[in-house]
Amino acid sequence: MILIVDDDKSIRLSLGVMLRRSGHEAIAVGSPEEALDIVRGTPLQLILMDMNFSRATTGEEGIELLKKCRIFQPDTPVILITAWGSIPLAVEGMQAGAFDFITKPWNNHLLLQRIETALRLNAAPVADPASGSGFDRSGIIGKSAALTQVLDTVARVAPTDAPVLILGENGTGKELIAQAIHANSPRAKSPFVMVNLGGISQSLFESEMFGHTKGAFTGAVAARKGRFEMADKGTIFLDEIGDLDPASQVKMLRVLQQHTFEPLGDSRPRKVDIRVVCATNADLPAMVADRRFREDLYYRINLITLKLPPLRERREDIPLLVRHFAAQNAKAAGVETPEISADAMQWLSRQPFPGNIRELKNLVERTMIVTGGERLDSADFERSATVSDSRHTAPTLEGATLDDLERSAIAGALKKHGGNLSKAAESLGITRQSLYRRMEKFGITQD
Repeated sequence: MILIVDDDKSIRLSLGVMLRRSGHEAIAVGSPEEALDIVRGTPLQLILMDMNFSRATTGEEGIELLKKCRIFQPDTPVILITAWGSIPLAVEGMQAGAFDFITKPWNNHLLLQRIETALRLNAAPVADPASGSGFDRSGIIGKSAALTQVLDTVARVAPTDAPVLILGENGTGKELIAQAIHANSPRAKSPFVMVNLGGISQSLFESEMFGHTKGAFTGAVAARKGRFEMADKGTIFLDEIGDLDPASQVKMLRVLQQHTFEPLGDSRPRKVDIRVVCATNADLPAMVADRRFREDLYYRINLITLKLPPLRERREDIPLLVRHFAAQNAKAAGVETPEISADAMQWLSRQPFPGNIRELKNLVERTMIVTGGERLDSADFERSATVSDSRHTAPTLEGATLDDLERSAIAGALKKHGGNLSKAAESLGITRQSLYRRMEKFGITQD
């Protein structure tokens, strides 16, 4: 049973018809008092409620009703309905425990998607990642408790359309987790489109994300689809969401909220049906507190949050990863997979790996190239690691070119901050986009 709470009779009727046509039982009431009578005595699957009653605009009645609903039925998801101009009120409702919010006027298809998402998230997962049966790991290696907990959540949320926010340090595998969410979803046969938002400047944001028509601006010699349109019916993975500038955050919020956009040069809105997965290594709550990231956008993207453990918190997975990368590199080179000695595994398992899985992968590949033997010992990995560290040694001023000094400064900043591009750029006094360009110029990777 779904409870509809709204003081507008026409809205109650239209929502009731929509839900019943979709196979749901629904009951509609027009006041907080009537709603509480039902909440106290009737088990509900979901509550769909407006935030304002009796022509009030402050939303106090709605917030109070939400809090009481959470007391009497703490496990029942609540979806809030509010006007676009009252999104701060919806954010307050999310802080008070609401599951999701939608703005007026809403799209029936989108609203039904969110209702189904809420209902399905309360159900048990359809696949067991530990058993390997019916679950696509998308190349994710490991069986540690920390990783298994993440994959359990992936199995639970993948069949839904819930927006997911993936948090974790650089190199922890955020893209692979996003791919696993897509691969285990009903959208698996549709596009998976990855966008690195840290590499898109503010001036190019609209063109890259929404596309443009021919002649929309100087140089637009042909129409071009944007990333949202490319991801239609599938999943869009927005990596480095924390790097969005304030103006782009507003545009992103609108398309994620309404699932419509306008290409540059075209005033006709276009609808898009997408699942949104975001990722960042930034501290978004701190950025929200500092007003560097919009609170309403934060609540729109993090209905489900997955925090990926760094490699140092899942050391038991290191031998599995080493063998996997060794076999992968051997196959690519057309040689036999080398034997990894026990002392090498012990040495590798003790290393801090600030660059996480990506750093380990590069170390295995570099060691195989340098050594070229049928057996790899700890001394082989130590030598390879030493060669890598020597690349970041600062050159002396005598005989050094400006490029040498700049290359060293960038490599040193990246090493100091564990591959975190935002922190490295800040310490160097340049923008993240400038850091990207300089890294490409000098062939420097995040590791």
